[in-house]
Amino acid sequence: MAVRNDWSGHSFEHPPGRVPIAGDALHLRTGTPLSNVMRLAPTMGDIFEVRVFGQKFVFVQSAELAAELCDESRFRKALSPALEALREFVGDALFTAYDGEPNWQRAHDLLMPAFTKESMRGYHATMLETAREMFDVWDAVRGPIDVTADMTKLTMETISRTAFSRDFGSFTSREVHPFVPAMIAALTTGMRKSSLDTIPGGKRIARKIDAENADHLAYVDQLVDDLITQRRAGGEDRGDLLDLMLKTAHPQTGERLDDVNIRHQILTFLVAGHETTSGALSFSLYYLSRHPEVLAQAHAETDAILGADPEAEPTFEQVPKFRYLRRILDEALRLWPTAPAFSRSPREETLLAGKYRMTPDDWALIILPLTHRDARVWGEDADQFNPDRFLAQNSRGRAKNIYKPFGTGERACIGRQFALHEAILVLARILHRYEITGDPGYELRIDERLTIVPKGFTLELRPRTPSDNDGPKRSGGGDDLAGRCPVTH
Repeated sequence: MAVRNDWSGHSFEHPPGRVPIAGDALHLRTGTPLSNVMRLAPTMGDIFEVRVFGQKFVFVQSAELAAELCDESRFRKALSPALEALREFVGDALFTAYDGEPNWQRAHDLLMPAFTKESMRGYHATMLETAREMFDVWDAVRGPIDVTADMTKLTMETISRTAFSRDFGSFTSREVHPFVPAMIAALTTGMRKSSLDTIPGGKRIARKIDAENADHLAYVDQLVDDLITQRRAGGEDRGDLLDLMLKTAHPQTGERLDDVNIRHQILTFLVAGHETTSGALSFSLYYLSRHPEVLAQAHAETDAILGADPEAEPTFEQVPKFRYLRRILDEALRLWPTAPAFSRSPREETLLAGKYRMTPDDWALIILPLTHRDARVWGEDADQFNPDRFLAQNSRGRAKNIYKPFGTGERACIGRQFALHEAILVLARILHRYEITGDPGYELRIDERLTIVPKGFTLELRPRTPSDNDGPKRSGGGDDLAGRCPVTH
């Protein structure tokens, strides 16, 4: 990706008071990257820019422009500076490969079978087991639980067990496995360096950051490499993603992934697979705690499907039946998509919106918390939480390519069905088992990591006695979106 992002010299609307060299940096002195963009956006047009030293960022907040950029025939995925930095950690893995890199196609084709319906059936028991371990911890807690912290532990354990059959003991051990903080430190290293390229003295700062975190990165790489070596030597069949990558050849070419790329894919699944799902669960629980009428309807649906036993666990076939829970999740991801932005570049020179010249070296960042709230598409209440927005009758006629929490096109998240299945299963179990109460004084704050999650959000939990009646039927009535992903792929 071209760092300069020149756009043929075109200058878009930008914040006032731009200065030589630093550009618009004074507007970014406080806050975090996403919060700064969202703060500036209301005074900007559908497409605007922020220049920081030598780097030009072009942001899109119009749903119509975002939908055009999602036209796969004209545009492709580009890597933002943050993803460029992440390549130091996970190389040319699925999430960070450049468009057209051979390892992306090879890995994508090999891994697609891991997310078929039958493969998902095999992960179901692991998801239930991990949730039970979390509930054992919760039942012993006196006081509020840290929602984001526990959702992150839950999703990390689930993906590590299904990806390479490794238990990090997040809920069963008093000690934190050293891999977890080491992985977070290695990941943070790349994120901290992502904005340093064009800042005076940035290269020196980057070298210092590398030196501080070299041991973490080496530990993470070594642990995964040892795991791959042991699995190859042992020859045992675990039926996990690692087995698939080690033993499967590409169906057309016969090529296999090398061990370094397998390591990169495992780390990608760990990073992307747990962060996004933990955020989706956390935001869903936040909105449930703030909307008693939605919570009551969600309780009614879990009782109608799971019955009067609070320990009842959904079967694999029951998960798609939680149609109201699915709409809650969809709406939470509309307002706060946990992967909040992605970049797009044209495949060849083109005009965006018929007037903005773009070459393949130019890129624009689609800011999903803005495009997902565009009132021209989503209505005047676009800032409000309303799960029934995703009822079939309310979705008809809505433009395509405007809801993109899992990315777009062939580069959309390969594990989206895994994430949706896990999130709905966990929500169903939590809501069936507990009464949840949020702190009425809490105001939603966003923690920006690789993804976004609620910051400092806690819940009080009380054992719940489910209703033994069938509950209202409205949650699923006529909803032909149930059981399938609303993202256009």
